[in-house]
Amino acid sequence: MRAKQALPEAEWAGSGRKPPAAPGHGTLANTLYRRLRDDIAGGRLDPGARLDEQEIADRHGCSRTPVREAFRLLASERLVELRGRQGAVVRSISAQTLIEMFQVMGELEGLCARLAARRSTPAQNAALQAIHARLEAASGDTADAFYDINAEFHEAIYEAAHNAFLAEETRRLRNRVAAYRRRVTHMPTRVEDTLREHAEIMAAILARDPEAAHRAMRAHLTLLGENLLDLIAGLD
Repeated sequence: MRAKQALPEAEWAGSGRKPPAAPGHGTLANTLYRRLRDDIAGGRLDPGARLDEQEIADRHGCSRTPVREAFRLLASERLVELRGRQGAVVRSISAQTLIEMFQVMGELEGLCARLAARRSTPAQNAALQAIHARLEAASGDTADAFYDINAEFHEAIYEAAHNAFLAEETRRLRNRVAAYRRRVTHMPTRVEDTLREHAEIMAAILARDPEAAHRAMRAHLTLLGENLLDLIAGLD
């Protein structure tokens, strides 16, 4: 019988930060939960993908019990769907629900930007500018590499809002739509549009203009407008 061993703590996908602690933080089940959550958010597990309980247990040298508990935690976040004997499947999102979620995401991130314009520190402003510079430099790289830095930009704004509850809820919803946000990055002109939209958001935050920051961030998400409709059409 293979010995159980704890896994190293996974980093939150694309942010360079530790993920928020789940209940029972530090247990093998929660470490597996965070690892699988990051794989879903990072697009390494696509919507509809089946999670093989035994394969995951074998890969991590543990019994199936912590894997089942990790699945339950993922289901509570609505990241996976439990199908009895069929096991766990990464949850897919309908086109209408996806549009609605992006609308809510726009308001949540818009509020983060509004608060960041009021509360960000000089160090946080400098960090935001540095991330944007890295994003510009990565515009010729792969869409996935660009997306990862893009996620850092948004994470920096969550932090600059100085509202831990808002940041946690925004991340929770972002994780649910992350696979779709990543796909949008692959669409034509999305990289160029993102750079322009981020520059507007950053300028409003640096200018301490909460209304403009909220408006620019909300437009950045809901603008997914035509791009998102195109994406949804491609999913049919």
